[in-house]
Amino acid sequence: MNRIEQAFQQLNKENKKAFVPYIMAGDGGLENLPERLALLEKFGATAIEVGVPFSDPVADGPTIQRAGIRALQNGTSLKGIIKEITKARESVTIPIILMTYLNPVYSYGIETFVRDVQTAGVAGCIIPDLPVDEEAIIAPLLEQAEVELIRLVTLTTPIERIREISNKGKGFLYTVTVKGITGTRNEFGNELHSFLQAVKEVSPIPVLAGFGISSQEQIKEITKYCDGVVVGSKIVEYFANNQLEEMEEFMTIYKQTFA
Repeated sequence: MNRIEQAFQQLNKENKKAFVPYIMAGDGGLENLPERLALLEKFGATAIEVGVPFSDPVADGPTIQRAGIRALQNGTSLKGIIKEITKARESVTIPIILMTYLNPVYSYGIETFVRDVQTAGVAGCIIPDLPVDEEAIIAPLLEQAEVELIRLVTLTTPIERIREISNKGKGFLYTVTVKGITGTRNEFGNELHSFLQAVKEVSPIPVLAGFGISSQEQIKEITKYCDGVVVGSKIVEYFANNQLEEMEEFMTIYKQTFA
């Protein structure tokens, strides 16, 4: 059983929801990645999404784009990230999910990439610019390596398409909560709750909501309709400003609400 499946199985036993923070690898120095992953686990993360900086991040909002630029300026590479994740695996036990665009994977070499992430103990990959209809270039290799391909659906994805996509994986379904890029939001559209409910009804795997979630109040409301949240820009900001105490307090929502 994949680490992601194990994590959700444990959450179900404890009647909890998932909290998955996103971190940009290399922002603040790539050598700090293992320490930051361990800190997020200590603060209660269910799993951690590790972003790979890319020059043309079409899905990322301003906060994550700036973090990616800083990481690239620090000389961060995909190979270096995988090396640091390998080191982190000595102490970090929760699932690590690598978020990368397709171009870095092509440049790395698809077969070599899959082999190396498997060796590093990566539990899953998110490739937002990989269309589901074209995922055969890597999905079978990831499946053989027991690395989950985490697929995304949006507010505009037809429900039958969501049913089809959610039946492909064993990890979780990443449900994008906004029509647009990542970044903190003050509020979400009224359609989100009914959309999440509809997705939950057809998906055989856990449903997580992500993009724009930045407050404990939003987390409390959104997780009434799904299995957990992915929080990106807010966590990136905390690390960038060295607000570790504030981040720990923010992440107590995991313990306060879902215990």
